[in-house]
Amino acid sequence: MDIDVLIAGAGPTGLTLAIDLARRGIGVRIVERADTYFAGSRGDGLQPRTLEVFDDLGVVDEVLAAGMAPVPMRVHVGGEVVGERRMSPVAEPSPSRPYPSPWMLGQSRTEAILRDRLACFGVTVELGTELTGFDQDADGVTATLNGAETVRSQYLVGADGGRSLVRKSLGIAFEGSTDESIRMLLGDVRADRLDHSVGHWFAAADDPMAGIAMTPLSGGRSFQFGAPLAADREPSLATLQELFDRLAGPAAVPLTELTWSTVWRPNVRLAERFRDGRVFLAGDAAHVHPPTGGQGLNTGVQDAYNLGWKLADGSPELLDSYQRERRAVAERVLGISSELLRKYTEGDPDAHERGENTRQLDVGYRAEGETSPVLAAGDRAPDAPLKDPRGGDLRLFDLFRGPHGAVLDFGGRSGLTGEHVHTVLRPGSSSTVDTVGAYLDVDGHAFEAYGVTGSAVFHIRPDSYVGSRS
Repeated sequence: MDIDVLIAGAGPTGLTLAIDLARRGIGVRIVERADTYFAGSRGDGLQPRTLEVFDDLGVVDEVLAAGMAPVPMRVHVGGEVVGERRMSPVAEPSPSRPYPSPWMLGQSRTEAILRDRLACFGVTVELGTELTGFDQDADGVTATLNGAETVRSQYLVGADGGRSLVRKSLGIAFEGSTDESIRMLLGDVRADRLDHSVGHWFAAADDPMAGIAMTPLSGGRSFQFGAPLAADREPSLATLQELFDRLAGPAAVPLTELTWSTVWRPNVRLAERFRDGRVFLAGDAAHVHPPTGGQGLNTGVQDAYNLGWKLADGSPELLDSYQRERRAVAERVLGISSELLRKYTEGDPDAHERGENTRQLDVGYRAEGETSPVLAAGDRAPDAPLKDPRGGDLRLFDLFRGPHGAVLDFGGRSGLTGEHVHTVLRPGSSSTVDTVGAYLDVDGHAFEAYGVTGSAVFHIRPDSYVGSRS
């Protein structure tokens, strides 16, 4: 084999997978057909569960430093400010949820941070390198790059977007629909006269639900915008300025530096299957979302986080579980985004509100019909503060971080041993010969988060989900 895993597509999904594989010592190549890196905000909302994934991958500090918290949206109707609103309440960090709220960071900056992390493992994105074909057999995949180079790998992962060559080559149906009646111009633009500390919604008095959204981007004076685009209008700065003048007032806010834009139509699709033999689909290649709810990028990142350790292990049971677990999640999330889109198109005044289900902290992999305690197999493993044997501060997430799984022995009665077996004792407990090196729960938060009243053992998967409880 030339390489263990070949990844087609170097967006957030492909980069996340490449990092997860590389840190496990798995040989990986990641190719990108574009000649230059994407420059634009696109998926700019990072959900709390994605921040937890980035914590595990070692990039969350850089992401938090580069981004910004969500800001209120100032509503301008008929040229007058009529109020402010938030998509969701501001949540404070808690012992079990260190990242309780979304974080705003333009996609190109997220990708740059992920590329830098990947480089720490000696892997770089191969720009201008297009997957042009592939064949698979029982032992591996033979891929062709740029119509000339042949690469042999154990597995191929298509993270190559909604128009995925990998998916199309496999003949996998991309079920769903595209609504041609809605046409939006999305992109990034500079607007120096707008207050950059808040977002802005501009609409006419006779149709307050149809307008232009301007969301500030961190690190400058630019905003991500979304504006309706008539079928007879070309996507351009002039078109955007004309619409803006109509809603905000002539020359009220000059717009400059249209650095990225795209024409968007509602396109909601889900691949019939996420795996074909040694070839896997992830991210937009497997599911395409409307931007409502900020779910697309985040779902792709978590596809990669679910798949990485399974590819590294290579067991048939784990590889089979990828499609079962992730396709069900993607289907559910598509439903959430589609419902929010419906509210927008029908003029629902509550369409801007985001519920707990958009934060992806409730994603779990329980088998259908299973009835379980508070944390059943497959739920996200919560965080909690601990004291180490020397009295130092640390978190459960510190114990999970890395390519390994872990075992949490609440009460220290299991007799299990090993490098990643961690005994957690209640506050006030004293270490005994059997529990030397145990961690002390701080104020009972760990026992509470895991629903433990006596003693219990939790097996934590390498992707920080609970595999089983005993």
